[in-house]
Amino acid sequence: RQGALCDRAAHNFGLLGLKHIAVCHEDGIGHLQRMSPVDWIFVDPARRDGHGGKVVAISDCEPDVTALEDLLLKKASHILIKLSPMLDLSLAIDGLRHVQDPHVVSANNECKELLLVLGRDASPAEDIPIHCTNLTDTQAPLSLTFTRRQEKEAPCSFATAPQAYLYEPNASILKAGAFRFLSYIYKVEKLHPNSHLYTSDEFIPHFPGRKFGTLKTYGFSKKEIKELSAAEKQANLTVRNFPSSVAELRKRLKLAEGGHTHLFATTLVDGRKVLIQCRPMG
Repeated sequence: RQGALCDRAAHNFGLLGLKHIAVCHEDGIGHLQRMSPVDWIFVDPARRDGHGGKVVAISDCEPDVTALEDLLLKKASHILIKLSPMLDLSLAIDGLRHVQDPHVVSANNECKELLLVLGRDASPAEDIPIHCTNLTDTQAPLSLTFTRRQEKEAPCSFATAPQAYLYEPNASILKAGAFRFLSYIYKVEKLHPNSHLYTSDEFIPHFPGRKFGTLKTYGFSKKEIKELSAAEKQANLTVRNFPSSVAELRKRLKLAEGGHTHLFATTLVDGRKVLIQCRPMG
């Protein structure tokens, strides 16, 4: 709808020799109503309100894809929608009637994209395959696919204490919520229902996330804090299901950032608050 942007896009496409692209200076919904059917439509709704503030709900974006779903599928057999990575995935699946394949994509363990493929023949919401992919600079993409029914029905075991190895799922899996299913598939035990950290006595090299060798587990008695402070002056620190922030905990432990050691501040299944001292594996 902004003529200046259309002119720039047309100019750049011409410089790149992309003669198959047509730039239309008009409202996209009006164009959608008049256009001939195609195979795919890609939609990237604007995530800003009238005051320039960020929005994340589908219905708050422009255009509102929930109101256009039937029209979109009348014009194309498949729709690819790019949404905010902050959006709740379950709300997205439940808010649209024709979701076929949701994709949660992270790059170097940072969630970047929530992509929804809509189609005319969609499965029930509980049986839609959810695809989690983490792209890295150093290795092949790590992927996991599950359904909400599998997550709900998967048995999940809990460890009473950290074992020899500790695992943190990658950002795509944490975003998608494959918590019980991950424990079942990789035969690892969770530390707490809400901590989303896993442990095992045997190393799982293909676990889709960060892997650590456990060195020692500390409680929060004065003696243990003193012992940890004497042993570690510098460490990377992660907080999961823990009442203090990273900054608060660093100040309390007098701990500098960086180094080769990693500390996880978390809660165990029995409610104990602990610091897990570990080293990265690979």
